[in-house]
Amino acid sequence: MKVFISSDIEGTAGITHWDEAEKGHFSYPEFRELMTGEVLAAIEGAIEGGATEILLKDAHDSGRNILTEKLPSCVRIIRGWSGHPLSMVQGIEDGFDAVIFTGYHSRAGSETNPLAHTMNLRVSELRLNGVPASEFHLHATAAAYYKVPALFISGDKGICLDAQKLNPGMVTVTTMEGIGRSTISVAPSVARASIRAGVKQALGLDRGACLLPVPRETTLEVVFNNPTDAYRASWYPGAKHVGNRTVQFTHGDFFEILRAQKFILGI
Repeated sequence: MKVFISSDIEGTAGITHWDEAEKGHFSYPEFRELMTGEVLAAIEGAIEGGATEILLKDAHDSGRNILTEKLPSCVRIIRGWSGHPLSMVQGIEDGFDAVIFTGYHSRAGSETNPLAHTMNLRVSELRLNGVPASEFHLHATAAAYYKVPALFISGDKGICLDAQKLNPGMVTVTTMEGIGRSTISVAPSVARASIRAGVKQALGLDRGACLLPVPRETTLEVVFNNPTDAYRASWYPGAKHVGNRTVQFTHGDFFEILRAQKFILGI
């Protein structure tokens, strides 16, 4: 069984402040370790669930966070950013059996994680066909474009609730909940145990039932914090500046939505 894992940090158990997610800050090494621990738990659960090959995308910030020396031999890791439109699931187009998400966080505009955002901090809200979308929503649909079902996610309470609405059959593990600038978190050891058991359980699910539908036509809407960012982004071919700091782009091929958001967001 071939499994893809996409790992972020802002939904890791215990994380609360941007300093803890930023390479170079004195708080970062602790949370780099915790992110790696949750990834290793997911890998262990995947192996117990039957995975023989795992491709891991380090999908936070620099893409150089996970401590690679701790990875087992069946894992290959993608570090850094190539610029490919698949972004946080780069490499998934090769025909995987499942995609697993760890350390994911609430979408921009939500109030369930003090670190909530979608792709970058210049975005107030990102919508797909009118629905406010998270990084999970965007990349789980990208995986579905290649017929890969999203079976598991761990992260804050908000993203787990959103994931269950989007894909009711998948397994979710809540690691923490944001209240204002504070968080309430489970202990990292509890998060790791739950992730390991949850991933193992997820790989036994009906994969067809967990495959997200890919819209025949998608309208991407990006609401920026700053009107000057909206004006700049509106020059992407086919994009429209519709006012109120909002840029729209519509296409019948979801890959073109992925390509557009890459350039509209400037990432």
